[in-house]
Amino acid sequence: MASGKASLDYIDKKILEFLQDNAKTPYSRIAEALGISEATVHLRIKKMLQSGVIKRFQAIVDPEKVGRGITAIVAITASPQKYEAVLKRLAELPDVYEIYDVTGEYYAILKIRVGSREELARIIDEIGSINGIEGTKTMFVLRTVKEETRLRIT
Repeated sequence: MASGKASLDYIDKKILEFLQDNAKTPYSRIAEALGISEATVHLRIKKMLQSGVIKRFQAIVDPEKVGRGITAIVAITASPQKYEAVLKRLAELPDVYEIYDVTGEYYAILKIRVGSREELARIIDEIGSINGIEGTKTMFVLRTVKEETRLRIT
């Protein structure tokens, strides 16, 4: 399900809570905790994958431990006529981890992770040279106070 709210019952929501805590939780443990069969857990997870509720299973990696300890937020302004091409080009850059199309003074907000100030300067220069980008404002992240990967499911 690409857009719109999915229809999730209590069991689906509880399964998602287990998986968000630890995607490697055995289906048998989830089934036992919820008082359902392991087959039911399997089928519900399969259904949530097919509908797009669960996008994928992945490990959450500590950026500092893999040489990506510098984070920056970059706000961009762009030519409206070239904006879609700008977004496409930004999405191709491996050091750009998140792109948000936003309202307000800026067109998009980017989250960048690199290993050094030199790499940060290089990626900012590369972003600034993209045809259609009119300006950038870079904010160097001093510390991460909260960065949550779990969603609150209601």
